Amino acid sequence: MARLPLMAGNWKMNLDHLEANHLMQGLAMELKDHDHDYARCEVVVIPPFTDIRTVQTIVDADDLGIKYGAQDVSIHDNGAYTGEISTAMLDKLGCTYILMGHSERREYHNESDELVGAKARKVLDAGMTPLLCCGEALEVRKAGTHVEFVLGQIRAALAGWTAEEVAKIVIAYEPIWAIGTGETATAADAQEVCGAIRAALAADFGTETAETTRVLYGGSANPGNIKELMAQADIDGALIGGASLKAASFSEMARFYA
Repeated sequence: MARLPLMAGNWKMNLDHLEANHLMQGLAMELKDHDHDYARCEVVVIPPFTDIRTVQTIVDADDLGIKYGAQDVSIHDNGAYTGEISTAMLDKLGCTYILMGHSERREYHNESDELVGAKARKVLDAGMTPLLCCGEALEVRKAGTHVEFVLGQIRAALAGWTAEEVAKIVIAYEPIWAIGTGETATAADAQEVCGAIRAALAADFGTETAETTRVLYGGSANPGNIKELMAQADIDGALIGGASLKAASFSEMARFYA
């Protein structure tokens, strides 16, 4: 079963709404000038909350093929939860993908696998797509237990899910030691874990679900290594950090097939 490649740009805590406007216009122009085929690669931007309305306005006004989402979400629907953002708020802004479980959220906000799974459930129930992150620290990689560790994260987050539900999510494997460091897992390293993720999905939820679910690689993915990464059997795209903050580099990665 063919899986549509996905390039998702996580802006993290970068760009105010004016800078977001500039980047979106530049990205749209780059993709148009190079005749990007959205049927060959889906393009998604994941800006800070304060930029989402700006992104929505540009996408809607120019009827762009670019999709967008948010970097986090609350497990609560509404109420006295200062600083939290609900799925209903994000849905009203036209978000398609919602990130959860990023290593920075796990580290700085002590988010557990169970909380990550609860957020994914809220997003799925709201009709949006969970983009569930997983990945190991350097010491886990050095110990040789990285595959076991990553599969443990995913299984804990998706405990109790049905095969049909799992088929609707996207999983992003990001080795923590390669995020924003310039260090990148080799294509073979990335394939090892992404392949193990797909095998685990097949074992837990069936072959059809495993063949449907998209698995991305993240961690210093850039124009220089994207073609090799995308040549791997179980890598369906990338969750991109720094390279997504420049229209030219992000556009080039989206056009990996050219």
